[in-house]
Amino acid sequence: MLFGQSIFQSVLERLKEEEATGETEEPVAHRVSGFSTGLAFDVMEGVSAASQRVGQAYFDNLELDAAAIAPEPALAPEPKTEPVMPDHLARIAPAEVAAELAISATDTPLTLSEKRRAFARANHPDRVAPPFRDHATKRMTLANLLIDEALRRIGR
Repeated sequence: MLFGQSIFQSVLERLKEEEATGETEEPVAHRVSGFSTGLAFDVMEGVSAASQRVGQAYFDNLELDAAAIAPEPALAPEPKTEPVMPDHLARIAPAEVAAELAISATDTPLTLSEKRRAFARANHPDRVAPPFRDHATKRMTLANLLIDEALRRIGR
């Protein structure tokens, strides 16, 4: 690098000098630029790698024959049946949901959160079949409202 020039400028100057003198070195076809030897995987002991059944190397090492590895025949798909709505999802009246929750005056915030989780395990819309998600959503909404109201009353 010459004084007062950036690295970029010095590289440009060197390229111009090489172009003017014709010092460009032609790469050898069987060598990789930067390596002093050829590639080892091109030819090993006079046999090309392509002829060594590369895809079977794993199975050869396991000493298994291809017949033992053959995939099993596909089973016939089961006929699809319409999902049946569970009985508890049909109960969407506020009184019915309140009776299931069994909220009492002796409940603490801890017991109310346990009841919320237990109710969600059985009624969350993500855990039921798509045709019944509306019912599950209504039930979860009612349960959350009832539990939130009970928590507010405890807080007073």
